Amino acid sequence: MAENAATIIGLRQLQVGQRARICSVSASGEMGRRIRDMGLVPGTEVSVIGRAPLRDPVALRIKAFTLTLRNSEADNITVSPV
Repeated sequence: MAENAATIIGLRQLQVGQRARICSVSASGEMGRRIRDMGLVPGTEVSVIGRAPLRDPVALRIKAFTLTLRNSEADNITVSPV
């Protein structure tokens, strides 16, 4: 079990091409609702498909669509790389 705890990181730390499963979303209020409405909920698998030149925002592939998140939004999501 300790091994799994060591693999939980922030979504912002993922590299382009890396896949992960969402563990938790810590945002609350309007931001939390928007993040969840985009389908970013615990258990969902995401992959990083690109980053802007200044590394903000990050482009994610989730299910059958692509979305972008600001780093400030990505900081509220923890993931486990797969």
